[in-house]
Formats: sequence, structure tokens, C-alpha cells
Amino acid sequence: MEILNSKQIDSKIENLAREILNQHIDNIAIVGIQKKGVVVAKRLSKKIQSIQKTTEDIPFGILDITLYRDDLQEAGADIPTIKDTDIPFDVNNKNIILVDDVLYTGRTIRSALDVLKDFGRPKSIKLATLVDRGYRELPIQADFVGFVHKTKNRVCVNINDEISDKDVVTVE
Repeated sequence: MEILNSKQIDSKIENLAREILNQHIDNIAIVGIQKKGVVVAKRLSKKIQSIQKTTEDIPFGILDITLYRDDLQEAGADIPTIKDTDIPFDVNNKNIILVDDVLYTGRTIRSALDVLKDFGRPKSIKLATLVDRGYRELPIQADFVGFVHKTKNRVCVNINDEISDKDVVTVE
């Protein structure tokens, strides 16, 4: 079942960008969680730059949380697939906007916080998510939410770096 189409996704990301800018957070950096959180983070970064009418790039990073997951044993994979982690800036004293596509139990975010800690001590970390499914297992909440859809069913975000009519968020 489709819950967001391409135009709605773009609108939600623009709303996230405006919410972040309304907080007047200085010295920000955006960090996306692999895999679709990176795509949402890239789009969010572009929206912030567009709204601010600036060509100055916001520091941008990518996190892979695979080796920090608390369910790695349960996943059944003998060798986990490791993706890129690339934090090309000093996180110390930065205000990090951590971005993921879907927030559910909070376990992915807990893992991402552990990874970030290995890079230094940010001034603050705020969480932005395109879709909040609810049903937390850990005391983690998003600071910026594009869309709330409470469900225990899987939510799939099918988007790429560039906006397309094929972009869609569905519930299985």
C-alpha cells in the first residue's frame, strides 16, 4: 500500500529542511545512515542549501552501522555486507543532523550513535527521519519527522538521489 508518492516525499523533505532551519542551529553537519538514510540526507542537504540560497556545501557524512548492530547474530548472515562509512570532517563541536529513512524500534539509531562516538564528540546530535513507524524498543525519538505512520508492518522507501516520479513509500 502506497503511503507517500514522489511529490509528497519531496514536500516532506522540504518540511524537514524548514524545521531544521527554524531551529537556527549553527555549525551543522548532516550524516545519513546507510542505505536509504543517505539518500534522504542528500536530498535534505540540497533542500537546506536551496532554501538558504547558498552554494556553500554543508559538511556531509555517511554511516554504516552493520558491525554495531545488536542483532548481527540473529541476522543469520555468516559474513555481513559492510557498506561505506565516510565522515570527511571533524565531528567535534559540530551539531550533527543524523538522518534515516524510517524510524521504528530505535535500534538502528542506537547503533549509529555508537559509530558517531568513535569519530569524536559532537556538540549535539538531532535525529531527522522521513517516516516514523512508532513502536520503539529503546527510548529514542526523532527531533524532526516527515511523516508518522504507526505500523508494525515493513515500510519501504524507494527513492534515489535525484527526484523521480517513481519515488514511493509503501507499507508491506
